[in-house]
Amino acid sequence: MELISNRIIHEAWTSKWRRLVSPSYCSRFIFLTVRLRREIDEFAGLAATSGQWLRNANQRSVVTHFVSKLILAVAVATCFLGGIVFSQEESGTATDETQSVNPFAIEQQQDADSADSTNDDKEERDEPLIPEPVDVYMGRRVARTMGHQGADWLTRDTREREERCSLMLSNLGVKRGMTICDMGCGNGYYSLQLAELTGEKGLVVGVDVQPEMLSYLRDRMESKGIDNIIPILGSYHNPRLPENMIDMILLVDVYHEFSHPEEMLAAMRKSLKPDGVLVFLEYRLEDPDVPIKRLHKMSKKQVDKELTANGFKLVRSFDELPWQHMLFYGKDDGDQATETSDESDRK
Repeated sequence: MELISNRIIHEAWTSKWRRLVSPSYCSRFIFLTVRLRREIDEFAGLAATSGQWLRNANQRSVVTHFVSKLILAVAVATCFLGGIVFSQEESGTATDETQSVNPFAIEQQQDADSADSTNDDKEERDEPLIPEPVDVYMGRRVARTMGHQGADWLTRDTREREERCSLMLSNLGVKRGMTICDMGCGNGYYSLQLAELTGEKGLVVGVDVQPEMLSYLRDRMESKGIDNIIPILGSYHNPRLPENMIDMILLVDVYHEFSHPEEMLAAMRKSLKPDGVLVFLEYRLEDPDVPIKRLHKMSKKQVDKELTANGFKLVRSFDELPWQHMLFYGKDDGDQATETSDESDRK
């Protein structure tokens, strides 16, 4: 799969076409397009080695290039047209989505005002409301999202020594061919490493709510020649992931910043395969020596409280990282995702 294909798909996703395209419908086609391209490459390779046709590598390359472009054109056109047809089945319009893209990272009050204004307009049009952000969830104060201006901190030279990132990755359980979501991917510090671990037949989906972060990610992808990452612009209440297609969702120091934790957990749960897992890395609140502000830390007890209330169960943990908890949660099918919190839990 060529880098230009990923770029065109992402540009279609983030362009003005998105005003007419159903976001979750488009997500499904992005995944299908990538999978189809890989099947074509594999088929052409098998055909060449079996001596049936396209013995010449240059001929095979021309054919796969042409067919991949054809598939890409069909997929983008289908997203465009299908989004119009299916837009009534999805929530909101592009105006609704763009208003939920990035105000919270700048200033919480601005986000609340914007949401109020948008919801008033939606009530007049009898459309679904954008959920209100929460300041406190199950007794925990929600932190603000780190803005894209702090992106350099994610790739700081001391990060490996401080957090033992390589140790974390070696205990993550990534297998070749997996589909992995890097939730809150930022500039791709982990996305690029996950892309190498899952291999050419694997796929990494980098989700972030800040377009600037995704731009940094694309630049790093191109500089390193990595083409099995799909950047997706999510919103604060919806990561825009297709259902039942993700093996693993990695959340590195990001969950505590979710302004819509229940909605995000519900959406991620739907996107996981039956044996898929959420992997949480959060700075340890229990350890006063971890040099991170208290608001950006979480205790094991708090994480478990929130996750079990939303239909997940702890399946394992890794406790050898210097600063962070590493907790693996799978779907708890024994208990359906319950209504998570009373008003007393929220306050």
